[in-house]
Amino acid sequence: MKKAELKEFLDEKVILYNNPKFIESDPIQIPHLFSKKEDIEIAAFLTATISWGNRTMIIKNSYKMMELLDNSPHDFILNHQAQDLKSFDSFVHRTFNSIDFQQFIKSLKHIYLHHNGLENALAITDKSKTYQTAIHQFKQIFFEVEHQQRTQKHVSDPLKNSAAKRINMFLRWMVRNDKAGVDFGVWQTHSAANLSCPLDVHSGNVARKLKLLLRKQNDWKALTELDKSLRKLDKNDPVKYDFALFGLGVFENF
Repeated sequence: MKKAELKEFLDEKVILYNNPKFIESDPIQIPHLFSKKEDIEIAAFLTATISWGNRTMIIKNSYKMMELLDNSPHDFILNHQAQDLKSFDSFVHRTFNSIDFQQFIKSLKHIYLHHNGLENALAITDKSKTYQTAIHQFKQIFFEVEHQQRTQKHVSDPLKNSAAKRINMFLRWMVRNDKAGVDFGVWQTHSAANLSCPLDVHSGNVARKLKLLLRKQNDWKALTELDKSLRKLDKNDPVKYDFALFGLGVFENF
C-alpha cells in the first residue's frame, strides 16, 4: 500500500476500535471504575503491570487487586499500615506475586509522598521526543526504597533495550486525550506526540505485514523504527494506531 492508502486503511481501523465498546474486553476497564485522577492512574499502572498472558485472567486479577486496595487505591496507598498488606499474601498473577504487589504499594507511596505522583515521576526531562530515558529514570525512582531484587523485573528499562510494552500502554491511557472515551488524557503536562506504541506480538506482527516495521525482535530498537513510521502518519497522535494494529491482530487475525 502507498502511504495515503495505508493511512486511510489504518484511520478507518482506529475509528472502528477506538470507542467505548473496546473497553468491554480490555484491561482498561479497571481504571474506568474510578473518577479521581490518582485512583485512575494507580489502577491503570497496576493493571498495566500485570497485562501479559490471558486477557480474561488479567482482568480478573486486576479486579482482585482493586478489592485488596479497598476499591480506593490512592487512599489505601497513602494511609495503609504494614498489617494491611497481609491480605495480599495469596495474590499471584503469573510471576507477579504478593511480594511484588506489596513492594509496588510501598514504592507508589514513596512516589506520591516524595516525587509528586506518577505524572511527575514519568515526565520527560531531557528534551527528548520519547519516554526512553523517562522510563529508565522512573525505574530508579521506583526502587529508591528498600526492595527485593526479584521485583525489579516487573518494571522495564528501555535503556536495556526493552520495548517497555506495559508502561507504554499505561502512558497511552494517561496521556491521549481524543474524547473517544477509551484513553483518559488526565496527564495534561505530557504530550501524546511523544508516546510510543505498546509493542507486543499482535501489534508487532501486523506492523511487519504492513511494512511499518522491519526489525524482527520486539525491543526498543524496533519501537524506535515503528515510532518513525507512525509519526509519519500522524505526528501529533501517533499511538492512536495502536488501536488499529492491536485490533487487526487480535480481532481480525490479520
